[in-house]
Amino acid sequence: MSLGIYDLSVPAFQRSLKSLTTILTKGAAHVEAKKLEPAALLTARLYPDMFHLTRQVQMSTSMIKWGCALLAGLERPDDPSTETTFDELKTRVAKTGEYVAGFSPSQLNGSEDKPVKLVFPRVTLEFTGKSFLLEFILPNLYFHTAMAYGILRHNGVEVGKGDFLARG
Repeated sequence: MSLGIYDLSVPAFQRSLKSLTTILTKGAAHVEAKKLEPAALLTARLYPDMFHLTRQVQMSTSMIKWGCALLAGLERPDDPSTETTFDELKTRVAKTGEYVAGFSPSQLNGSEDKPVKLVFPRVTLEFTGKSFLLEFILPNLYFHTAMAYGILRHNGVEVGKGDFLARG
């Protein structure tokens, strides 16, 4: 039995969304328990030139939506990033989960050799479906999810590896 694009993408997307929900829930509980201003965590970053927590979560969810859409031959979804609270970020994560649930194996499988083009202001990237998933979407998803985890952990939120792996 071979693995299709659906098998390589959707379970990883769902696991990352579960992870984000868990760490955001713990982050919100932390600010409440410590009587902190939520913005202290939402705008925290690991280094001045890196994205803050809110943007890391937004990027994680964008990678998931882009992956599903472009592999299915759809347009990249319009993805405004307007969230400013833990609840808004959790809603974004939940809506991304609903978006992913709308894709069937038949929409994604068979896209291994499909050309995928990403046009950005300074660069255009071209992939096959397989390289797009394995060399762009999944690495970016894991990077931004790990950064969100790291920002919260660095700021004293009691998250652990099980939370990141969506096992805790």
